[in-house]
Amino acid sequence: MLLSMTGFGEARVQDERWSVSVEIRSVNNRHLKLTCKVGDRYAAFEPEIERLVRAAVRRGTVQFVLRIDSPSSADSYRVNRVAIDSYRSQLEDAFGAKIRRPVLLAAILSLPGVVETNRATAGDDSADAWPAVETSVREALDRFNESRAREGLAMQAEALALGRTIHHHLEVVAELAPAVVAGYRDRLLERVRFLIEERGSTIQAADLVREVAIFSDRSDVAEEVTRLRAHLEQYAQVAGAGVGAEEAAGRKLEFIVQEMGREANTMGSKAGDVAISRAVFEIKGALEKIRELIQNIE
Repeated sequence: MLLSMTGFGEARVQDERWSVSVEIRSVNNRHLKLTCKVGDRYAAFEPEIERLVRAAVRRGTVQFVLRIDSPSSADSYRVNRVAIDSYRSQLEDAFGAKIRRPVLLAAILSLPGVVETNRATAGDDSADAWPAVETSVREALDRFNESRAREGLAMQAEALALGRTIHHHLEVVAELAPAVVAGYRDRLLERVRFLIEERGSTIQAADLVREVAIFSDRSDVAEEVTRLRAHLEQYAQVAGAGVGAEEAAGRKLEFIVQEMGREANTMGSKAGDVAISRAVFEIKGALEKIRELIQNIE
């Protein structure tokens, strides 16, 4: 199975102490580049998060975002009576009997130091959040890979179709190639007859044989056709089934397509026939489309 390097996955887990949200998104890259945003308080989780991501992703620029909240309970906060008394005392000293308006409760609670977090009950022990974080990361990675697999399926179909296009035009080349030398020989003989009949020139048979042999050797594409067929078989195998978990299919396909391009270029330079040149042109066009496609295959 081929995987796209473009994907998105998210997950949310909440228990009695933690509310965890994870988002993973990626775009294509020749190597794996991982950026984690976890916050200073949970920086200790980053190595383990990176291990989980690297086990599931081999190539691409991956952005990982972790958000953690600790739901508040009735015991999470307390009112600082000392601070309230201090504010009241200072106001009375400053204004004395001039204070006549009623004091709003919201105004009192908004004063610095009046409401304090009870750290003993507010989930300050961040290490306890790891089980919820790990569950969220694994679920997000599963959804992330599901999205990449869906896109990879469409890319796989296109890659195989392009491979069949190359195979079709390669068979055209293989069918036309033997006739190229024969056609050149016939055209050469026709020119020789013209020179003999019209100008009285004399040409040795050995010269004709040598000229045809040189052209045959220069335009012979049999080896290139054979090698390109072998590359196509390997390409179809990798594109059709992917490769093992230890290797990225996209990287393997890049190498195969590079080798296919070399054979196509050699055939194009040897082509001594218009129809063969056209077939090679179609092969090169399909290879270029494959190159663009596999830029986004892991």
